[in-house]
Amino acid sequence: MGSKIIPVFLKYTAIYILVSGCAKIGAPSGGLRDKTPPVVIKSIPVNKAVNFRDKTITITFDEYVVLDKINDKFMVSPPMKKKPKIYIRGKNIHVEFEDKLKDSTTYTFYFQDAIRDLNEGNILENYQFVFSTGPVIDSLSVTGNVYNAFNLEAPEETLALLYRELADSAVVKHLPDYISKVNSGGYFRIDNVRAGTYRLYALKDADNSKNYNLNNEEFAFMNDSVIISLEKNYLPVVKDTVPVKKIISKVAESKTLAKVAVKIPEPVILTGEYRLILFAAAKKAHYLTSSGRSQSYLMMYTLSLPPDTMKFELLIPGTSEDKYLLERSRNNDTLKVWLTDSSLVAQPQINTIITFPFTDTLGTLGYKRDTIMMRFLAPRAPRTAKVKKPVLTFDSNIKSGGLKPGQPIYFSAQTPLRQPDTSRIRLYDVTDTVRRKVPYRFVKDSSNLCRYFLKTTIVNGKKYLFIADAAAFGNIYREYSDSIGIKFAEKDPESYGKLKLTIKNYKGNRIIQLLDNNEKLIREEYMKEDGVLSFPLLESGLYRLRVIYDLNGDGKWTTGDFDLKRQPEPVSYYKAEIEIKPNWEIEQDWDIGEKYLKDKTLRAKIKEK
Repeated sequence: MGSKIIPVFLKYTAIYILVSGCAKIGAPSGGLRDKTPPVVIKSIPVNKAVNFRDKTITITFDEYVVLDKINDKFMVSPPMKKKPKIYIRGKNIHVEFEDKLKDSTTYTFYFQDAIRDLNEGNILENYQFVFSTGPVIDSLSVTGNVYNAFNLEAPEETLALLYRELADSAVVKHLPDYISKVNSGGYFRIDNVRAGTYRLYALKDADNSKNYNLNNEEFAFMNDSVIISLEKNYLPVVKDTVPVKKIISKVAESKTLAKVAVKIPEPVILTGEYRLILFAAAKKAHYLTSSGRSQSYLMMYTLSLPPDTMKFELLIPGTSEDKYLLERSRNNDTLKVWLTDSSLVAQPQINTIITFPFTDTLGTLGYKRDTIMMRFLAPRAPRTAKVKKPVLTFDSNIKSGGLKPGQPIYFSAQTPLRQPDTSRIRLYDVTDTVRRKVPYRFVKDSSNLCRYFLKTTIVNGKKYLFIADAAAFGNIYREYSDSIGIKFAEKDPESYGKLKLTIKNYKGNRIIQLLDNNEKLIREEYMKEDGVLSFPLLESGLYRLRVIYDLNGDGKWTTGDFDLKRQPEPVSYYKAEIEIKPNWEIEQDWDIGEKYLKDKTLRAKIKEK
């Protein structure tokens, strides 16, 4: 019996070892993550096929792929009137199109970065499929850069358009012969172009029409036609701009600091052959752009252009003019209507009649009279909510710290203010232990019903106390302020810096603008000739300088006009940022002889911060 037991034991032991071994072989072992983009293994027809006449393209990959935002990224050059249908089956991308193909034409299908593998999302960058309906593939290229006219930045979502037809009307009425997208750095390249003479444009296409058919679209044009030939075919060389920088990092084992040399990519700025300056044309037609009732007591109307000497009037039928206040903007293109009658404010809809300048379809300027229903639906208050008496809140530039030398003192609110009650307001000089009253007066802002200026004499080095009793400030809705007391003083001039510029090497009018490092306008000065310009009392920080070349002498930047073949007025920047420190005076020479200068690398670095 013992002899039988041993063979059975050996049998089951062998089975166990065999099963265990098989399990080890079949277990997943992991591995490195796939970082390889999908690879095209074949296509029908082959890429760069000639004499192609079919209506379908099939591209086969070595793995399953997905299409990311294909409707936004896919583009055909020359454009087709009807966008091709693109879909995936298995490992194939199919492209079907209905448009009749042009004879002897090279077509380029741009996929950009829309093709990705299914599992890891690895991107097939800048994939293009090319074929020709003739016997040859056109192989010439045109390159360039597009810049925003006012800040010389690279615009977003912009197209480069190339037309064989040289008439100005072509870009308005027809599709381009070649098209490409401008990249994030403002660079574009149109490939597979036939030799010839063309017109080159750039466009921010608001309606996806691929042509400049809307006046509010941003647009750029070359003054002259461009010649594309084999002799001057422009293929830029991209240089390696990845310097070695030293980075200090912690080493855990030694608990010391070690310097490790690593490569950090700097922005690559590609320069093309042609430069296009993108602008939005000035509005020429008069019309009402908007109307609304944002609050129960406030209605607003805005025009496309200032009416100049023409009328811009409002009428509320059945309501006398003393039931509301009209506030006009400085150039009279915006009209605010402050309702002062409580029964009018309570109405959920108010019928208004507006008379304003209007340009008809024939371009004739006249008046239009519109009836506009202004609606406001007040939110329902919770039943348990207690109704509190509203208190007027206001703002002032003496509440946020020291007053800049020479800066006027103001008080402002969200609603129109009544004349402040000076019997409840005192201003004291409290430099010494004894308070001394300081004379003052209030002056209404001529263009803002919600603001008053306090006129007085402020002496640098002295301390002041502003006291306003309850109800010293009130608005037209009988809301009143609480009592306040504010201590303030004028800042020491030595806490500011000064910038002194020597402007040279340009004949003509120019506007010199001082900007903060986010390019917000701080100050500007007008100059008719070279000379010295000073910007005193500057807060410490980083600043930029821009010059506008005022070619027409109107004292402001003028945009372009394609109808008049007028480019926008040029601008240029000082080459770097300027740091201002307290009690420092920076003297800087600035040669403004060359236009359209801006340090793109500097701007790219700033955006990364």
